[in-house]
Amino acid sequence: MKRDDFDTWSMVELDAVEAALDAWVPRDAPADLGEAMRYAVLDGGKRLRPLLVLAASLSVHGHRDAALRASCAVELIHAYSLVHDDLPCMDNDVLRRGKPTVHVRYGVAQAMLAGDAMQALAFEVLTPPGDVVAPALQARLCGLLARAAGGAGMAGGQAIDLASVGLPLDEQGLSDMHRRKTGALLQASVLMGASCGTTTTSQWLGLAAYGEAIGLAFQVVDDILDVTQASATLGKTAGKDLDSNKPTYVSVLGLDEARHRADQLRRAAHAALASSGLGDVRGLAVLADRVVDRDN
Repeated sequence: MKRDDFDTWSMVELDAVEAALDAWVPRDAPADLGEAMRYAVLDGGKRLRPLLVLAASLSVHGHRDAALRASCAVELIHAYSLVHDDLPCMDNDVLRRGKPTVHVRYGVAQAMLAGDAMQALAFEVLTPPGDVVAPALQARLCGLLARAAGGAGMAGGQAIDLASVGLPLDEQGLSDMHRRKTGALLQASVLMGASCGTTTTSQWLGLAAYGEAIGLAFQVVDDILDVTQASATLGKTAGKDLDSNKPTYVSVLGLDEARHRADQLRRAAHAALASSGLGDVRGLAVLADRVVDRDN
């Protein structure tokens, strides 16, 4: 897959993801809850996690319907986490994906409920009735997503993040936090895609190492962009972590060393793909580069 081919492929896949989300995120949930959910997840974001699911599934000739459902489920979990992270009791942010955050638009209580409902919907999407997705695969996908989103993963990382405000963290502590908060869901996206097909142990381990590397690289780059880009470019409030006295890769390592660390992780991701022995991982390789080279 050449880069031009990747762009064509990704446009087609993103259209499929958007159409599926539009179909599965309800309009008719009571008291405007559906409207808040749709505001939170539709027509916004890079959709990196769905693309990782679909590219990994492509590399193992995975089950198409299962991969599409997994891509939407992981995006629903990601969107719910952003809604809750932006709440006044967490990061208290007012801008997300270039528009007012959900609690600013709909109120705090409705934002909490929208996040709760999207989390539940993610697992509903993964468990369709009938034989669309085999029950064993449903269970595997649900397990991967639940572990990545829960106390050992994203929620645990957010808890560490909140507890670390104003406290010194070394790189090891910072990386542990972000492997949970950001990296776990990105790695799970890769492994959910891989689960839709058949892999050997070495292929699975190679994809897991790739997912871990880009998961951490994404956060390193996020921290760099937070101090080098304007809010209009980022689509969210720039300089928020610095203003909140949160430890970041830039505050811990310095800007130049953080950039070097991101490039190290990019190389680790490519090495992991090479070690996997999979035949076509070019889509995943392009995504690794775009995680590091992005400007928002």
